[in-house]
Amino acid sequence: YRGEGIVPASPQDVWECIKPVAGGPRTRWDQNVKDFEVIEAVSDTVSVCRTTTPSAFMRIISPREFVDVVLIKQYEDGTMLSAATNVEHPLCLPQPDFVRGFNYPCGCFCIPLPGEPDRTQLLSFFQTDLGGYLPQTVVDSFFPTSIAGFYSNLTKAVKTLKA
Repeated sequence: YRGEGIVPASPQDVWECIKPVAGGPRTRWDQNVKDFEVIEAVSDTVSVCRTTTPSAFMRIISPREFVDVVLIKQYEDGTMLSAATNVEHPLCLPQPDFVRGFNYPCGCFCIPLPGEPDRTQLLSFFQTDLGGYLPQTVVDSFFPTSIAGFYSNLTKAVKTLKA
């Protein structure tokens, strides 16, 4: 899946809302992120993280957990990137109240728009195996609505951040 949109906020404000850090604002505004924790900080830019999600789609989709190695990078043009992929980690065994999902390589780019300091192009892409026994029709119905909600809720979150 791919999501792309223009967010009416600076790249720094957008990044502040989406960056993958423990205790960050994303757990407050992103309806698909219940908790985010760093399992191991490998370096300043690489970490192993666990993300949990609440049940979704009228509880048809049970709570999920994902364990990923995450890379954060800033480019010379001001673009900020968060890239991740599934990893197994001995300090993060599957938990009984969650279905373990699997993220293929995925990421999110906050791209500055030249001459428009208060607008950011946000490009996100992901391929996720939710795990468990979900019919493909449920998965196919969930993700487009989820992506649209992500962009809508992010736009509201950056407005709150600036207020």
